[in-house]
Amino acid sequence: MNQPLKQHLIDPEICIRCYTCENTCPIGAIEHDDNNVVVNADICNFCMDCIPVCPTGSIDEWRVVETAYTLEEQYEWDELPEQADIAVSAPEEGEIDDAVAALLAEAHAGAGGKSKPPASAAKPAINMYNLGKPATLLVQGNYRLTDDPDHDVRHIILDTNGLPFPVLEGQSVGIIPPGTDASGAPHLPRLYSVSSPRDGERPGYHNISLTVKREAEGIASNYLCDLIQGADVQVTGPFGATFLMPNDNDARILMICTGTGSAPMRAFTMQRQRTSGGETGGMTMFFGARTPQSLPYFGPLKKVPEGLLQKHLVFSRLPDQPKEYVQDRMLAEVDTVAEILGDPATHIYICGLKGMEDGVEKALTSIAESMGQPWTTMRDAMRDEGRYHVETY
Repeated sequence: MNQPLKQHLIDPEICIRCYTCENTCPIGAIEHDDNNVVVNADICNFCMDCIPVCPTGSIDEWRVVETAYTLEEQYEWDELPEQADIAVSAPEEGEIDDAVAALLAEAHAGAGGKSKPPASAAKPAINMYNLGKPATLLVQGNYRLTDDPDHDVRHIILDTNGLPFPVLEGQSVGIIPPGTDASGAPHLPRLYSVSSPRDGERPGYHNISLTVKREAEGIASNYLCDLIQGADVQVTGPFGATFLMPNDNDARILMICTGTGSAPMRAFTMQRQRTSGGETGGMTMFFGARTPQSLPYFGPLKKVPEGLLQKHLVFSRLPDQPKEYVQDRMLAEVDTVAEILGDPATHIYICGLKGMEDGVEKALTSIAESMGQPWTTMRDAMRDEGRYHVETY
């Protein structure tokens, strides 16, 4: 009988094809084709460098196998295979023995928690269009959202051009910039969260909106921000199977975001407004930016009824005022946040720059302690129940 071995894998259903893991791997063990991102078992040494950089947790998958899955097998997967029953010596039929369990425990040592979708979330379409066969969408509009010369943020609407391209709130799509990189290879897609609800920017139109900030050296962001109406865009996706909205108008939603991390939150808010008729609330947002002029959707957000969405717009660069970040406002609203955390119907979504995670985590830790509960225990339970979601970049 073969000695079992642990194998590092990537969940193709959850992976958003951002290629961060591939770019991070120090030994070149991760690669991709037009369809999937995979791990080469002959190279991977379980260094775990790729685990913390993955925004979805799709990289944190392991199996104990008698023979490693080949790259060719992994490239064909639409979903991850289940753990097979493996024997080392002669355990009872259908069992994984202690040696195999020890291998799994070793594989997961130091790994972070993996998100699960809300139990009521709709089933998402995944990877309908890939690098080899992208969709060609048309630019319907390109509108500037900010009045800050240092923060050019755009709202870009893409017409699906008659193609089926179903997206759910919280999913992402990949934009392929034209041209090649310094090595002469075609540019890889840049991932952007969809900022429109599932039936489109306008009900029934099924178009797709993106929230894009121009970055000084950003190839994809400058390409998108300069697009004119009628231009063709090569798009992959949709991607993402966990950062999804519950299909339950009684679910409470706590949204914590900065900058373009507001994109999925806008989609959540619009979908709740449409499905509830604007009468059901239960949504609370902590949204951080430098100033009102650099906060995307500042004007439209102010018009959303408080009965639908409780808004905490937080600014860190207001003249003659101390800096305030989302975690500061959360602590200032400790009673409100504590009441939300204590509700078993609450779902938490955190999206924005990776640097925000630490401050938000500390604020939630403090608030949970004020409730007499350890935040890590509460957080992990919420994650296991599909009620805690983080996507930072």
